[in-house]
Amino acid sequence: MHMKTNHQNESTDKKNQTNQLLDTESNPQENEELAEEKPAKRKRRKATEEQLNNPFHGVKLIQVLERLVAHYGWEYLGERVNIRCFKNNPTMKSSLGFLRRTTWAREHVEDVYLEMLEEKKNQIE
Repeated sequence: MHMKTNHQNESTDKKNQTNQLLDTESNPQENEELAEEKPAKRKRRKATEEQLNNPFHGVKLIQVLERLVAHYGWEYLGERVNIRCFKNNPTMKSSLGFLRRTTWAREHVEDVYLEMLEEKKNQIE
């Protein structure tokens, strides 16, 4: 009989602790106090001249691939970079997955992208 009473007290204590936690989490005043205690966000560093001159600065792999496909098409990419995900049923998802895992293939695609940028630059001039 003494065990039952003790077991009931434990479950009641757990409920009380849970309720206290819920009360403190939803209390807006305490959340504001916590926010004041947190340090300010880190300031972002400005890009260096070298980064600004890098054609890949701020460009994601998906953007590179989308631009290449729009400019050349999958067939040309398959001829230029000999990988199956460009030749057989090419999709963005499969190509991105392969390029993210395979350094040599990504480097070849980046070379083609740099050549495309150079072509566009020469057309403008």
